[in-house]
Amino acid sequence: MKPIIFIVMMVAGYMVVQAQNLNRFDVVIHEIMPDPSPPAGLPNSEFIELKNVSGNAVNLRNWKLSDGSSTAVINVNFILQPDSLVIICSNGAASSFAVFGSVIGVTNFPSLNNEGDIISLISSSGKTIHAIEYNVGWYNNAVKSEGGWSLEMMDAMNPCAGADNWKASTNVLGGTPGKENSVKAIVSDSDPPDLLRTFTVDSITIAILFDESLDSAVATSVGHYKFNKSMVVMQAMPVPPLFKRVDIKLASGLIENEVYDLTVADVTDCKGNSIGMMNSAKAGLPTNASPLDLVINEILFNPPPDGSDYVELYNRSKKIIDASTLLIASKNTLGALSTPEKFSESPFLIFPGDYVLISGSTPSMPDDKGIIVLLDQQGQVIDELSYDEKWHFRLITNTEGVSLERIDANAPTQNKDNWTSAASDAGFGTPGKRNSQVRSNSVLQGVISITPKVFSPDNDGRDDHCLITYQFPFPNFVANVTIFDAAGNAVRNLQQNATLSEKGFMRWDGLDNAGKPLLMGVYIVLTEVFNLEGKTVKFKNPVTLARRF
Repeated sequence: MKPIIFIVMMVAGYMVVQAQNLNRFDVVIHEIMPDPSPPAGLPNSEFIELKNVSGNAVNLRNWKLSDGSSTAVINVNFILQPDSLVIICSNGAASSFAVFGSVIGVTNFPSLNNEGDIISLISSSGKTIHAIEYNVGWYNNAVKSEGGWSLEMMDAMNPCAGADNWKASTNVLGGTPGKENSVKAIVSDSDPPDLLRTFTVDSITIAILFDESLDSAVATSVGHYKFNKSMVVMQAMPVPPLFKRVDIKLASGLIENEVYDLTVADVTDCKGNSIGMMNSAKAGLPTNASPLDLVINEILFNPPPDGSDYVELYNRSKKIIDASTLLIASKNTLGALSTPEKFSESPFLIFPGDYVLISGSTPSMPDDKGIIVLLDQQGQVIDELSYDEKWHFRLITNTEGVSLERIDANAPTQNKDNWTSAASDAGFGTPGKRNSQVRSNSVLQGVISITPKVFSPDNDGRDDHCLITYQFPFPNFVANVTIFDAAGNAVRNLQQNATLSEKGFMRWDGLDNAGKPLLMGVYIVLTEVFNLEGKTVKFKNPVTLARRF
């Protein structure tokens, strides 16, 4: 049921009371000034502008503006007419803004953080009418983001489009309080909401995160949320103020470390776009990590000038682990740890076989050598790596921007032979993805096959060549292919140090090293495959060379 407010107005000397349904987005946050200094032409004070986009007048008495830590209450009757604007600012700044339009001064005006914040507009009944989560990137202008310029909404009828619907003001004063926004435009929105991930609040509550605000009424239907296992959803609760999160309550508890597949259907964003292909995610109840459940899997400690260090973890266990319970630190040569940094400030589930990356807030990682330590909240070491730039592939002359990748997740972390440079064809790094140099075990695995088993190189268009087909689980192997006759003599060196892709073929035309036709008979194709670590596997395949008369 929609909340009802009462509009109190004076018409022809009589007090008129009107009851009115109040909808989300009837009034929107239309312009904000998070950093007024240095002023371009407006008062040196923060402000928020509201716009009534409904067809009815709204009394703003007892409405609230909040940033989560402080809340301002409008304690005067103010009738905001349809398609009209009002400036909200501190009591002390109200007189300065009065020349620009209608103003309401409030006590405890929320501080608008320069770098970003969540601002909520809440009706007198406690309903969130509009909320924005802005950040300094919304300016898309390095000069104006330094202060003195407001952020303006382009399309007031598309209130939850986020960054796509906001720009730095182009007015010479630095903003347009009380006037139509200088960046006014129609902003189309046909993109469906995407399901990003889940995390677990408790054993019967799962939080589902989306990339944009949902229609909160539609999102309450429990029928929109299905699991691959017999889990019954009892309740769905969109979470204000942004409604990008829905908490679902289950009829029974999750089993620890059991992975559940969640699919969401028919939820819509606040523009009415229904969720599309990005509608599934894993869910589960996490548990604490033990040593080597997670391993350091890839590191970049010498980034290019425009890049940053990173550390990648791989979950090689069967556990579900919450990244927010993990910390990362460096260690000096005396064994002293730096101040540990949290991997994630908010819950973030790492499922078996997942990769997770930390970048931008890693501890100090020297370009030549260093020590990286992964810990849990109790200070227990989960994994530790003492790396050295000498572990890079020796033929790489410039290792700037080249990551070190773990070769085998099950081999010891500190074994230098278990690390090598990321492959060049993978861009010298695979953050968040399967390593380009990964090995599943110490034995090289692959398939070499011969077709046809009998070939006749007489140029009649039928079976004129022997095809040596190969397939490996990953590229960058090196191969030597030699043809032997029945007496064991090497008659043709078909390939020497050939670099192989994941799959392909080579061709033998029945000739020897001198280019002369060989006699009929059985031959052996010996394929030797090796990698940069010196591990080798050999394949022997027979083939019959025939002649047609």
